[in-house]
Amino acid sequence: MKTTKLFAAVLVSAFVLPAFAQSTPNLDKREDRQQGRIVQGIESGQLTAKEAQHLEAREAKLASDEAMAKADGKVTRKERNKLQREADRNSAAIHHQKHDKQTR
Repeated sequence: MKTTKLFAAVLVSAFVLPAFAQSTPNLDKREDRQQGRIVQGIESGQLTAKEAQHLEAREAKLASDEAMAKADGKVTRKERNKLQREADRNSAAIHHQKHDKQTR
């Protein structure tokens, strides 16, 4: 009986903990919101096609960097902070491009 419970605990920790360790739910929500801001800017005419393309490239780089951070199965505090700073810069770029004089 004890070995069955121990085996179950080891099995759960082998699959659940690595998935939890590489999770970045706050960053994922933030990426979704920023993507929505870009789409809204395109629809409203606040972003030109070239601006939108540039912002999409920045978001793609952030997603790539996030995938690289998750590749080893653990997102360290340093990696998480780097990703958050990159998301901060992307957010500022979206705001700047949406509020400049250029329109579609």
